Amino acid sequence: MTGNVAGPACEASRMNNTVKRISIGWIAGFVATLTGHQIMIAILAQAGLVATTAWRMAPVPPLGVPAVVSLAFWGGVWGILFAFLAPRFPRGRNFWLAALIFGALGPSLVAWFVAAPLKGQPMAAGFQPAGMLVGLVVNGAWGLVTGWIVRTAKLD
Repeated sequence: MTGNVAGPACEASRMNNTVKRISIGWIAGFVATLTGHQIMIAILAQAGLVATTAWRMAPVPPLGVPAVVSLAFWGGVWGILFAFLAPRFPRGRNFWLAALIFGALGPSLVAWFVAAPLKGQPMAAGFQPAGMLVGLVVNGAWGLVTGWIVRTAKLD
C-alpha cells in the first residue's frame, strides 16, 4: 500500500524536476545567447576579426523575427540539452571545461554540418580555420554563460 501512495508522489516530483530542468535550461540558453554569445561577437567585431555585428535585428525567415531573437530561441533549445547533460559533467573546475567544450562543439557542429547546408552556405565556414575558430569561441562563451545560469539554479 505504501508503494502505491509513494508512486504518484515520486512521479509528480520527477515531472516537476523535468519541467524545471526544461524551463531553466531554455531560459539559460536564451539569456546566454543574448549575453555571452553576442558580447563575444561584439568583441570579435570590434577587433576586426569578424564582419558581422552583434544583436542583429534583420528579420529572418520563416517568421520574420529579428535574427538575434531566432538565434536566442535556438540557444534556448540547446540550453535544454545542456541542462539535462550538466549533471553528468565533472564537478569543480572541470565543470567549466565541460561547459566550454559542450558549448563550443555541440552548436558549432550542428551549425556547420546541418544548418549551413540547409541555408545554402558552405559547410564548416568553408573549412577556413579562422571562420571555424570564430564559431568555437562564440559558442564556447555561450556554453560558459549557460553553465553559470544552470549551476546557479541548482538543478542537481
